[in-house]
Amino acid sequence: MREVPFRELAAVHGPPVPIPDPGRLVHLQFRRFAGCPVCNLHLRSVAVRHDEIERAGIREVAVFHSPADELREHTADLPFAVVADPGRALYREFGVERGPRALLDPRVWPTIARAVAASSVRAARGRDRLPAARPSGGRLGLPGDFLVAPDGTVVAHKLGRHAGDQWPVDEILALAR
Repeated sequence: MREVPFRELAAVHGPPVPIPDPGRLVHLQFRRFAGCPVCNLHLRSVAVRHDEIERAGIREVAVFHSPADELREHTADLPFAVVADPGRALYREFGVERGPRALLDPRVWPTIARAVAASSVRAARGRDRLPAARPSGGRLGLPGDFLVAPDGTVVAHKLGRHAGDQWPVDEILALAR
């Protein structure tokens, strides 16, 4: 597998994030845009189990192709680092793509329906903001998941085939073992 050179990424909330982290594994997850309902559905499942993930020795870091000011409005309550990459430099480096299959693959349609419903309810209750009508970077991003060891080795990765194709928490924990 490939090696990830050390760098510090600017988090939209909190201190810079070291990648790799010399003390633990990093689950570097690439998501789509600020307020993306599919991404939010997934990130809420990660947030609910964040303590369990940390006990397993994993640091969560979510990267979005939105600017930091847009992300701050949507991610303030997440218990892990969120990084803005509006120029998509990290996306290119890690080979995370975009394309129409993000939304046109029929396997994602049930997830989109659940995500839009959940996002609408949360917005109606004042817990979330809806995404911009025209999100920065567009809607066609694909997800990517990378598990990076403390020495920078990518020990596992997944490039999503559609917007909802990402590692569930149980898979992240299994891969970390």
